[in-house]
Amino acid sequence: MLKSLFNWKVLLNLIVAIGVFVGLVWLTFRWLEYHTHHGQEIPVPNVVNKSVQDAIKVLDDTGLEYEVDSAEYNPKYRPFQVLQVYPVPGSRVKDGRAIVLRVNPRTWAKVEVPDVINKYSGLAFQRLEQVGLKVGDTIYEPSIQKDAVIRILYNGNEVKPKTKLARFSTVDVVIGSGPMRNIAIPNVVGLTVKEARQVIARSMFEVGIVDHEDGSKDESDVIYYQDPAAGDVRDQGMQIDLWASKKTLAELSAKIEQLNSTYRMKVDTALPPIQYQEMPVREEQSSDIPVPPAPRKETPKTETSRTNTKPAVSTTETNRPKTTSSGSGSGAASGTNSSKPATATAKPAEKPKAKKLVIE
Repeated sequence: MLKSLFNWKVLLNLIVAIGVFVGLVWLTFRWLEYHTHHGQEIPVPNVVNKSVQDAIKVLDDTGLEYEVDSAEYNPKYRPFQVLQVYPVPGSRVKDGRAIVLRVNPRTWAKVEVPDVINKYSGLAFQRLEQVGLKVGDTIYEPSIQKDAVIRILYNGNEVKPKTKLARFSTVDVVIGSGPMRNIAIPNVVGLTVKEARQVIARSMFEVGIVDHEDGSKDESDVIYYQDPAAGDVRDQGMQIDLWASKKTLAELSAKIEQLNSTYRMKVDTALPPIQYQEMPVREEQSSDIPVPPAPRKETPKTETSRTNTKPAVSTTETNRPKTTSSGSGSGAASGTNSSKPATATAKPAEKPKAKKLVIE
């Protein structure tokens, strides 16, 4: 067994097999070195702060691939400026390795305009600021929706909800200031339903019931009656009912009269007009005219005062001396004598006795 193992033929085959194995291994490593460019490394060039166009040109010249990744917009740097390179500049990479370039975008990332139409203005402002939009001018416009957002404008143009704008863009908001008062109703009789809708919308009114005579929904039917009537004044947002038909106004005269009796108030001109007379206005007494003093209230005389006068008179009359046939001298003397008692009797009149009453 061992003698046959050390036969020269066996040894020769074994040597040949080992040689073939070593040759295959060497060829495999050579092929890997050639395929992977082993030992052939290229330093990463420094393209930071260059524009993306210049950075790409440098990488192409060195035989390196590139990938561009946009970072968050930074207003401190120029648009499309290279902010970062990976791998870092100076590191060695193989030929064909992709280099990642972080580039500053041209502007902020775009955001969607939130749906704040017909929402309260305070809530709408919060929603706009939350997504990164700034509110510029606030424009007030007559509308029945007071303090509600009617439109959103960007650079003077209306934008719809979910429209994408650059972050931190400035938008203008149109807000309703309340309905206008006493607007004249437009005349839409003779127009088609489609034209009438446009006229009513421009006049800031709403279209109410549209009654088609034949029951169809044809927008080309002609309006032959409207309520309220043209020229009436109403507030903004009021509804205008329309009656439409394909017939002419002459053919619909009976229908119009019937509608007038229902929606128009008749005024009887046979009755005399009502006349209003103004009542004379009493002029207030001028302050220049002297006002007579108010009459002084007399205190009622008491029973005692009434009794006091009577005794005075009666006492005087009773004490008056009788005239005699004597001469004038005696008459004068008697006159003097009679005056004294009168004076004496006058004093009790001032202080009469309370209960004495003399009746003649």
